[in-house]
This record gives sequence, C-alpha cells and structure tokens, in this order.
Amino acid sequence: MVMDFASNSSYTLGVEIEFQILDRAEFRLVPFGPMLFEQAPNILRPRLSLEFIKSILEIRTGICTNVRDVENDLLQTIALAEELAEANDFLLYAASLHPFARGVDQELTENNRYERIMEELQIVGRRFISQGLHVHVGLPDGDSAIKVCNLIQPFLPIFLVLSCSSPFYQSIDTGLMSYRTKLFEVLPLAGIYEHFRDWAHFDEVIQELASHGIIEGFRDLWLDARPNPELGTLEIRICDLPVRFTEILALVAMIQSCVAWLAEEGEAAGPMSSFLLKANKWQAARHGLEGRFIDPAGILGAHAMQYRLAAMVLKRKLKAYAARLGSDRYLNQLDTVISGGTGADRMRHIYRRSGDFAAVVRDIHEDFWQ
Repeated sequence: MVMDFASNSSYTLGVEIEFQILDRAEFRLVPFGPMLFEQAPNILRPRLSLEFIKSILEIRTGICTNVRDVENDLLQTIALAEELAEANDFLLYAASLHPFARGVDQELTENNRYERIMEELQIVGRRFISQGLHVHVGLPDGDSAIKVCNLIQPFLPIFLVLSCSSPFYQSIDTGLMSYRTKLFEVLPLAGIYEHFRDWAHFDEVIQELASHGIIEGFRDLWLDARPNPELGTLEIRICDLPVRFTEILALVAMIQSCVAWLAEEGEAAGPMSSFLLKANKWQAARHGLEGRFIDPAGILGAHAMQYRLAAMVLKRKLKAYAARLGSDRYLNQLDTVISGGTGADRMRHIYRRSGDFAAVVRDIHEDFWQ
C-alpha cells in the first residue's frame, strides 16, 4: 500500500528550532533538557520536544497560516521557555554548533529510537552535537510534495548560506561557515537526495529500504528536504539555525514563498547533475555568502555567481509570492543578512576581537532578539 499523504492547503507553516541549553556562568552545554521538559507548564509542554542529546531542547510551532502566525507563536513559546531556563540558572542559545563543547561529554536522551541510531552510528553519532532549523510547508498531495522536493534542491544551498552559524567546533575554527553541514553529511542517507518520479516512487524507495532493515520509516532519511506524509508537508532541513529571531522569520518567509512559487510555476524536470549539486553545497558550507553558485536549471542565471548575488536574485523572484502570502516585510529583512553577514560572520568577528569562545556565546546570545 502507498503511504497516505495528509493534505494541506495555502502553504501552511510549521517551524522547529533546536536550542542549546547552557549554564549561565560558563556557557557550557548542560544535559538538562529532560528536566526542563518535565518542569514545563501545561501550556508550553506540547510545544517542546527532546532531542538525541540531553543538552538540546526543541521548540516547535503549531500549524500556522503565515509568517506572522509563526512570529506570534514563537514569541510566546520561546519567552516561556526562556523563563523556565532562567529559573534553573540556564539559558537557551541559538546557533548550530557550540564553539567549545566536546561530543564525548554529551549525554544521550533515553529513547529507544535514539539509542538504536547511536548504537549504529558509534563515533559518527557522538560527534554530531549540532542544532538546526526545520521548516515545514503544507502541500495538497504527495505528488505536489515530490514535484517541489525535486525542483527546490538547487536552491537549498541558498537557504543554508543565509543561515550559516557553525564555524567553530571543539575549540577550533574549522575554516567553514557551516561545519554542521559536513558533520551531518557523514550520517547515512543524509544530505543531497536522488530524483523521485512521483509520490509512488518515493513510497517505493521507503518500502524497499524498510524491507531490508536499513530504515524503520521515512524519518530515518536525513535528507536536506523531505516530504512528511504524516503532516502533509515538505520539510526543509538543510539550514543552520540563524542566531537572530528576525533572521529565522526572514528565512521562513523565503522558504514558504519558494515552495509556493515552485508548486505553481515550476515545471517538472528530470534529474539534475549531482556534481553541480554537491559543488554548490560545498561552496555554501565552506564560503557562505562569498561562495560560488551555479544554477543547474539556469533559472537564476546562466553563469556562475556569488551566493550573495544568488540570494538577491532569488529574493526578487519570490517578491510577488511573499506579498501574496503576507510575508514581504519579513522577506525584506534578509537584506541585512545579505549585506551585513550571517551569524557565522559575526561569530568570527567576535572571536578575532576577543580570542574567547565564551565571549562569542555571550555576545551572540545577547543579540538574539535584536
């Protein structure tokens, strides 16, 4: 039997933010996600989720019709979660890698699925202490989700570029703008994905992998974007976690508008060059806004361009859709990132000035609501 796809309309949104839990004195990762979850008031607990290590706490929205709804939802839930953390002398930190934490020091959340995964991954899993931003966009049926999933893959590195926030790892400057991306790609069945003909083909792939015991379900595919049949969404998973709240909302606006554009105007096409897709993603993770982008389909331009320009061109192309969806003012906030740099840029600036990773965490945390 083919998996059912829960239909959605009007490009509804769901947003998941994975926060790090730090002690307020030394800004170290601390394993108190389960404790905060248990202490959470009834109004907050349904919006919280535990992750595979205890020092991560995920906050997720309900089903939102537009970015304004996302903003209002997150303003309430993050504020409540911050109060809860502060009452326990912790703070919630938004970035995709802690600059000096060590993977071997982290405690695994007691969960059968996480324990199964970590048993298989071994040292690869113990190194994976990153956090991200996941954006769900509702679509009417599985074939629509597959169509957009195929068409959006060339543009996913642009979303990554605009969200880069993981230049440091275990007290080392990695030289990358998003080292989280490279940690993630080591995982099996992660990252860039193959072309799917239609929903039946995607279902066939899931069933074949499950029949061989490779996966238990679609959630074991850690792809840069994947259809979620249970929620009726396309889930964009490539992003680092932006370090400012306004940047999170701006990226959500771009992603929603891009999905709407491709769903309504995109023409189904065959597989794209995996070499170009890999090269683009490397340039995004390594160089960020200064990287080199080549559009395999030629929609943004026939020649190579800097990612900074690619982001501007894509933003202009999505302007009409953002206006229709009521998110143009959020989309326009990307101008600050495009011209002024990402969280990774600011982190490096702080570290060059201070030489102190704790100062990086402190200053970035203080800037979240700016």
